[in-house]
Amino acid sequence: MKKRLPTALVLLGLFFLLIQFGSRTLMFVVLQAIILAALFEFYALAGKKGLRPQSYLGAALSVFLGLAFFRPDVIPLGLAIFAVVFLTGVYSLFKFTQVEHLPYLTQSITVTFFGVIYLSFTLNHLFLLRFERGPLVVYFLCSIIFLGDTGAYLVGVLLGRYKMAPLASPNKTWEGSAGGILFGVLGAWAARVLLLNDVNLWLALGTGAAVHAVAQLSDPLESLFKRAVGVKDSSNMLPGHGGFLDRFDSFILAGPFFYYFIRYFWK
Repeated sequence: MKKRLPTALVLLGLFFLLIQFGSRTLMFVVLQAIILAALFEFYALAGKKGLRPQSYLGAALSVFLGLAFFRPDVIPLGLAIFAVVFLTGVYSLFKFTQVEHLPYLTQSITVTFFGVIYLSFTLNHLFLLRFERGPLVVYFLCSIIFLGDTGAYLVGVLLGRYKMAPLASPNKTWEGSAGGILFGVLGAWAARVLLLNDVNLWLALGTGAAVHAVAQLSDPLESLFKRAVGVKDSSNMLPGHGGFLDRFDSFILAGPFFYYFIRYFWK
């Protein structure tokens, strides 16, 4: 707790300054740094299982894919995804040139490619949210996730009985999940009242429920990766919070879901 609170306060302060005042370029650079940190943590987990990810290839492809979000007028997203697939194929032909390489070729390339899509494609939607919709929408998302996560923890500790995902995340319960959704709705209501009162109330509440339900899938998924290699945290880069993958896991699925939800349902 002594390390957790100061780290959280610093992260929240930097996050607010970046979202509220950061330029497009600064936001892009910082976001890519976070994504790369999480990506290398993911590849480190995969490496412990002998999957041999091509970390530097993945990092290069991750940044290239991020450029499609930063300058879609220059690099359309479809072109970027094709380039990622194409370059991965070309790299494989020149990297795996000996018979003894063949047994791990498929798993190496698969985990490398998956890491890019799992982290770069998803988390770069936060950039779109900020510069297409504005900072208040990002705060709306954060209110749902942070308050929902708090509610899930409290309700799970106090009332939790029935395990939700015993293999991936033994401490998570269905009661905690329901509490998380309820508090996520509360977070959406508070953000709507304070920040976005032009959004229909019921639509805002529905957004809170849907977004936190999706966010709850991210943590067990990441926990499954960590349990596969027998570690508690993805790294110790953030004192008291584990790694970047641990800290930003809720945004991996919730960020893109929220972006497309409000794109098609909010007016």
